[in-house]
Amino acid sequence: MEGYMPPTSRSRAAAVWNEWRQDKVAMLAAGWIVFTLLIAIFSDPLLKLLGKDPGAYNLDALDDLAQPAGWFGGISWAHPFGVEPLTGRDLFAITIAGARTSVLIGLGATLIATVIAILLGVSAGYIGGTYDKVIARIIDVMLGFPSLIFMIAIGAIIPASVPRAALIAVIIGLFGWASMARVIRAETMSLKNRPFVVASRAMGAGGFQTVRKEILPNLMATIIVLTTMSVPGKIGAEAALSFLGVGVRPPTPSWGRTIRAAADWIQIDPGYITFPALALVLLTLSFNLAGDSLRDALDPKTRQSVTTLPAEGEAA
Repeated sequence: MEGYMPPTSRSRAAAVWNEWRQDKVAMLAAGWIVFTLLIAIFSDPLLKLLGKDPGAYNLDALDDLAQPAGWFGGISWAHPFGVEPLTGRDLFAITIAGARTSVLIGLGATLIATVIAILLGVSAGYIGGTYDKVIARIIDVMLGFPSLIFMIAIGAIIPASVPRAALIAVIIGLFGWASMARVIRAETMSLKNRPFVVASRAMGAGGFQTVRKEILPNLMATIIVLTTMSVPGKIGAEAALSFLGVGVRPPTPSWGRTIRAAADWIQIDPGYITFPALALVLLTLSFNLAGDSLRDALDPKTRQSVTTLPAEGEAA
């Protein structure tokens, strides 16, 4: 059509933003995600500014039985989240410091899993043949793998000299890519036979060039949604490993390790577990709400493929 101009990436981004911001719940969830990320990144200067130390003992905040003195775990102006039994450590400081560990490990694991999923999913879907069959079988095996058991075993045997946070991120990432790869592979198989991809090959474009210029740009909506919705699972995996005692080690704080310590006191001091557990639940819920809304804003047609995404370790 004469005078027709295809939509630019800028106009597409503006359209997605206008669509997404109409969802008030998603905007609230996105705001909480940004707030939590800022706390995680700047936890050290924030705690110094507030004069809080997650490792400092406050024995004056305990009663004669070494339990928090006061209401709901010792909540006060000095300790807004209460204090830890036996030691009197400030739970506000522990929760803030734990955010850095849990969130950054979750984001690092998501990055690793996403890179692996893109490399294997796109290559398998585009190349096809025997290579695709091999990758498809590997994906099926990984989806049926008891990944948590293997993560626990690996975490338990790795020497203490290895940086623990980086190790946990790598382990979770290596076991957490299969479901993403399966969706990306299916989308690539659908795209590679589209007229614009066939035309690109007919004009002499090589495989890498076709993937880079034609396939990947059309996969970005799916990749962004899958990545966003993958983050809470990775953060939850870190919390599970720390809860089971094979995650980060003392004195490094994390939400999972704090929840594990608080579980022994839940009958006596339910306030101990409340705030780290609430922080974990709110962040994972926010990622799910924001990712669900972003999926619809980017491409409503992705609803079926993304909502059928199985949990890691679930049999295909």
